[in-house]
Amino acid sequence: MKQQFFAPSALLLCIFCGIETKAQQTPAFHIGVKGGANFTKTSTESSLEGKYGFGYQAGVMTRMDIGKLYVQGEALFNKKKTSFESQDGSSSKLSWNAIDIPVVVGYKLIKADDFNVRIFAGGVYSYAFNDKVSTSQALQEGFKKFDKSNIGITGGVGLDYKNFTVDLRYETGLTSISKEFKSKPHSFSLGIGYFLF
Repeated sequence: MKQQFFAPSALLLCIFCGIETKAQQTPAFHIGVKGGANFTKTSTESSLEGKYGFGYQAGVMTRMDIGKLYVQGEALFNKKKTSFESQDGSSSKLSWNAIDIPVVVGYKLIKADDFNVRIFAGGVYSYAFNDKVSTSQALQEGFKKFDKSNIGITGGVGLDYKNFTVDLRYETGLTSISKEFKSKPHSFSLGIGYFLF
């Protein structure tokens, strides 16, 4: 009688453990909102020297957790600003809006129930619009052919606490926003987000 009871109980226990283990390995999907600040400058192959300018960003994010690994995608509106200084001491300002779509793969160096420390890297597609140039006529002419579609790479570190997340990342363009000046954007950004679920 005991053996007849023990065998089904052991089988049920094995099935339950298998389901529990599989559930822990199933990818978890999250959606959230994000905002923050960016500091952008553009390099040139001319006498103009790029300077960092302050901008901002806001948008939505998704993350799929697979154990210590994760994949995160975002759709962000960015307001980017930079300035240039020429050899004669005059300066010009450049600003533009962009929709950035970064997709990164990350690894959780420290993974706990309520706290994570992460590193990540990936690519970003950027579509620029509403560009404005002040002061310099030469700069205005050079940026008339503003290349709206750009590809870049990004990487950084992040922290998670419960549903809150903070990212510090660096992004550099692989393509030029102005072919005349061979100008590629470089930016640092600090983003703060909250996962709704």
